Amino acid sequence: MLSKSIGTMAARSLSIVHVPAFKPKWVFSPLSFCSSASKPRKLVLYSKPGCCLCDGLKEKLHAAFSLSGPDPLHDVVLQVRDITSNPEWEKAYQYEIPVLAKVLSDGSEEILPRLSPRLGVELVRKKIAAAFK
Repeated sequence: MLSKSIGTMAARSLSIVHVPAFKPKWVFSPLSFCSSASKPRKLVLYSKPGCCLCDGLKEKLHAAFSLSGPDPLHDVVLQVRDITSNPEWEKAYQYEIPVLAKVLSDGSEEILPRLSPRLGVELVRKKIAAAFK
């Protein structure tokens, strides 16, 4: 009798479960601050899952993009590429990650000098701004 009532309660509880309607998530994009006439600057971070240096650099870059200063980086778009998803990237960068590259106007990439994990966010901002000059 007890097991029958538990089964009935479980069936009732399943029938009253309410699944809320899908709500889209709003994603903040630094591009919303730049005019449509200006072309966003682009950086590529070659990385792989589980790389603590890559994760640390990614966090510092996002923090640097949000800082204001003489050369703000609000319009910089960061693309993170997982080297394990492309054999060419893995062969080229497997021992070098994190690798940061600036995307040039013709679509080619220029590898930037390695940023020390010990650099502060303000210094990272200055170095990235200088790379785009």
